[in-house]
Amino acid sequence: MISPEHLRLMASYNRWQNESLYREAEAIGDLERRLPRGSYFSSIHGTLSHLMWGDGVWLHRFAGTPKPEGGIKQSASLFSDWEEMAAARRKLDASIEKWAAGVSTDWLGGDMSWFSGAAGRDVSKPNWFLAAHFFNHQTHHRGQVHAMITAAGGRPDDTDLFLLPGSPGA
Repeated sequence: MISPEHLRLMASYNRWQNESLYREAEAIGDLERRLPRGSYFSSIHGTLSHLMWGDGVWLHRFAGTPKPEGGIKQSASLFSDWEEMAAARRKLDASIEKWAAGVSTDWLGGDMSWFSGAAGRDVSKPNWFLAAHFFNHQTHHRGQVHAMITAAGGRPDDTDLFLLPGSPGA
């Protein structure tokens, strides 16, 4: 099982990586952000929008925050305006850090049940496992965005966890 400290570390890593990607996505401009690039959610903008949706859905399940509209199929178009999405990302990252700061070992040891639209059925899993999935899902899609931004000429920060400012031994 993961620890509350692990969640706090991953929440910090999430914010750091999003700051890097959004900075570089801003620099390459709207045309490059919206260009179809062959990823599952088509573009940099679409993938970042999906990630906002996914993070919002999981935070809704974990902390009772408002649930984003739509489903996975609509997630790439959740945000049409870049500035709105960037501002919402900063706010969501702060909410993720706040949630992680309050997670207890007891909560991690519990279970969650919900209807999964992705699986099309009811699901029950341990909270620690779902929290690990939450951060893994972010890392997966941020990796796609990192590659697309790099292909467009941007230079996001390194993604290695050990380079996170303020990490142990830094």
